[in-house]
Amino acid sequence: MGNEKAYNGSCFCGAVQFTVTGDPVAMGYCHCESCRHWSAAPVNAFTLWKPEAVKITQGAENIGTYNKTPNSYRKWCKTCGGHIFSEHPGLGLTDVYAAVIPDLPHQASVHLNYQEKVLPIKDGQPKLKDFPQPFGGSGESLSE
Repeated sequence: MGNEKAYNGSCFCGAVQFTVTGDPVAMGYCHCESCRHWSAAPVNAFTLWKPEAVKITQGAENIGTYNKTPNSYRKWCKTCGGHIFSEHPGLGLTDVYAAVIPDLPHQASVHLNYQEKVLPIKDGQPKLKDFPQPFGGSGESLSE
């Protein structure tokens, strides 16, 4: 267990710091309207982790939470407003935004909710209409 990879991350100002350990369950891009609005970007790069792989190392009391739906509990720093991660209790996963883990090589393997895209990306990775079937989606692929 001592040989597991660990990556440090933080919010924009550094008041909240955390470590993710091991390998993410998945990495990719989400094109849904909710993620686009939350990230203020045309697409959101995600890294999904088992909750036990994510440890807050500083500033836990400085984390705010917002949940528009019971599917996602979005977390941010109360000082700088920097977005940190989203807990997805129904999936049993935590999405730590790729941009806040600077040393983790982001190796996307899928695009989710591509039917909602506003920025087409031609990278040869699978483009799913919504989510994979095991996560309650259709699993339907779309063309680039």
